[in-house]
Amino acid sequence: MLAWKEILIRLLLASLFGALIGLERERKNWSAGMRTHMMVCVGSSLIMIVSAFGFADVLGKDHIVLDPARVAAQVISGIGFIGAGAILFLKQGTIRGLTTASGLWTVAAIGLATGGGMYFAAGATTIIALIILWALQPFERMYSQKFKQKTLRIVTTSNENYVDIIKALWQQNGIGIQSFQLNKDDKEFILQFVFDTEDENKLSQIINELQKDSNIKEIFWTH
Repeated sequence: MLAWKEILIRLLLASLFGALIGLERERKNWSAGMRTHMMVCVGSSLIMIVSAFGFADVLGKDHIVLDPARVAAQVISGIGFIGAGAILFLKQGTIRGLTTASGLWTVAAIGLATGGGMYFAAGATTIIALIILWALQPFERMYSQKFKQKTLRIVTTSNENYVDIIKALWQQNGIGIQSFQLNKDDKEFILQFVFDTEDENKLSQIINELQKDSNIKEIFWTH
């Protein structure tokens, strides 16, 4: 059985590792912030301690043999419920929170490693996770911006007007329309175009022309 000092060290280290990763998520105002990551990590650490040492008093009695990994293994599957709660499904099929969910899963693994006394593995994973979440973010943003899809959302009140808009965009040279979606909401027509072109000037000219149309109520452009 572990001494109480060793148990305390493992639990405190687990809370520290969880806090370091949670602070990065807290900085972006995510629902799963510092305290959530700390709770997941220290809870996983305790489960690992219980799994490895909690049944020492019954081992060897009446030929009882236990697998210390069985209880800890349930953390990996059980953390999926918390991770699923961190994932948000937004409109137009946008998904957010996958990084936070994967971070919670990693924090659970860090807690298990800390509870098992693998301090170096837990500490190294914490540092690597922070590098992935924080240091690599500018590089990821720069890389993804180059291939980011451009979306144009137009709301018009005229039945004939939306047909003219579609024709005008399809006939334009220098822009590539990847997908198109048309929805009708009451008396409004909502058109959404997704472009794969890099010709920002051409698209800006089109938007300026559309803004002159009195039948168009709203133009939303993401790039």
